[in-house]
Amino acid sequence: MSRLVLLVSSILSFSILGSTASWDSADWSRTATLAKGENRENIYNLEQSKLEKLSHKGYLHALQYPVTVTGLLVPYDPLKNFLEADEVNPLRRLVTKLAKKKVGFNDMDEMYSWLGANSYNDEDATGIYRIPYPNGEKPDFPMGVTLMETARGTGMTFSCATCHSANLFGTTVMGLTNKRVRANEFFHMAKKTVPLIPSRLFKVSTRATEDERLMFKRTKYNLNSVGVVVPQVVGLDTSLPQVALSLSRRNLDEYATKNKFLEKFPRKNELEHFVADSKPAVWWNLKYKTRWLSDGSIVEGNPILTNFLWNEIGRGTDLKKLEKWMQDNTETIKELTVAAFSTKAPRWTDFFDVETIDLEVAKRGEVVFKKRCAECHGNYEKAWNLPNAHELDAVELLETTLVDYHKKTPVKDVGTDPQRYQGMKYFAKRLNDLKISKWMKTTVVPQKGYVPPPLVGIWARYPYLHNNSIPNLCAFLTRADKRPKKFVQGPADNRETDFDSECVGYPVGDAIPKEWWKDKDAIFDTTKPGLRNIGHTKAFIDKDGNELLTPTQKRELIVFLKTL
Repeated sequence: MSRLVLLVSSILSFSILGSTASWDSADWSRTATLAKGENRENIYNLEQSKLEKLSHKGYLHALQYPVTVTGLLVPYDPLKNFLEADEVNPLRRLVTKLAKKKVGFNDMDEMYSWLGANSYNDEDATGIYRIPYPNGEKPDFPMGVTLMETARGTGMTFSCATCHSANLFGTTVMGLTNKRVRANEFFHMAKKTVPLIPSRLFKVSTRATEDERLMFKRTKYNLNSVGVVVPQVVGLDTSLPQVALSLSRRNLDEYATKNKFLEKFPRKNELEHFVADSKPAVWWNLKYKTRWLSDGSIVEGNPILTNFLWNEIGRGTDLKKLEKWMQDNTETIKELTVAAFSTKAPRWTDFFDVETIDLEVAKRGEVVFKKRCAECHGNYEKAWNLPNAHELDAVELLETTLVDYHKKTPVKDVGTDPQRYQGMKYFAKRLNDLKISKWMKTTVVPQKGYVPPPLVGIWARYPYLHNNSIPNLCAFLTRADKRPKKFVQGPADNRETDFDSECVGYPVGDAIPKEWWKDKDAIFDTTKPGLRNIGHTKAFIDKDGNELLTPTQKRELIVFLKTL
């Protein structure tokens, strides 16, 4: 075979559907394994300078949503005009009537605050807290808010950073679960009102241009094929039902094409009422895993591609156009993958004085951890065990030098609320049947149980469990029937009042700030299905309900966990 024929053959093989193509050299198959102590922080084995460059670009994509074919774009200037209009504005009166309550925002900043979007850190931030600014300058809007320039004007949408960044005592941490996000509720609000607004009324009431009216009309059209569910509590994510209910409004063909009849009369799906809420995952754990989601049900495929697919099904996007965008933007996908996998966790000593960690107590906690937790959650080698430990300073001594997680990511049923993993069965087959899923080589297999995650940065990941049902580690190490039945998923603004540093997590009982109870959306009731705080007790409670750890051992274990 001639060199020319070989070259042509290589080019053709790159573009053939049904393959993720040679641009992605990572092993996303279900047979992928990690050697002892190995991780995929450098997912594509890049030189350091290249890794940093691509990670920087990837963060920009995470901050400014890159999918230009996205189905939902809100005309930005008309939205501002609408929010700032007085109460006699005909569109505000109509929206108030449709929503059955007064429009709660008087400007964009109030909307962003309600949404839970986080501020960019200042220019003097260092290390993992130095988050790049779009266009090189600190924006006047928060992280996750995307202003996309299109042929019809500026459209607003939301990016990965909306759910996957969080304020932690005045500092925004990239890759941390947003404890206060209302993205799903925003989609629900749009779904409830936008399709019923005449585009001509929108134009007149918001001073929109004709192009902006057409942008609004396109969004209105795409919302017809979106199904939404409001999360049970602020900070939880309902992407599972949003994907499932959106697919039930489309045809059963390989591209889930639009169907006007199904948009009005969708196929029945259990997730319309079955609660399967979960928390958005932290990014820095990706490097240790070989399968994705809290239940490990994505057994193969790049999770970034999966995220784009799920986002856009939930935004009413044409899947042929999305597939074409993915094929044309492989470098963007690679950059975002590099950024997500190279994300690092915040350390306790970044926010608290090193003297708050008693080294000898932490060492005893390490012994408890290895006996009670390591089998599922992995081993963590500490600098204090190094031969040269005597040469290290107090902060260096607390560092984790190696994370020895599993060769293949396991799934275990430890009796926690099952509804999140049970919910996957209501649409897994439909996802797998999509042609775009086959091109992505993404496969979803419902599981029984959840992934026992690596515990890196666990101190900042409160509340705990996949459904956020346990407010702090003291409650976690307690018998299920003794755990708090209610708590409030409040902000993390003040480390003195908003955080229990001894128990690591939210304050409970009388320590809960009184003003938190005013936010009804943030009250967590663990008696509700899908929100139960049951399970994960075998390591700490025997079959007769007796505690296996003394109060001292619990304290030692918690101090050790602070160092991870």
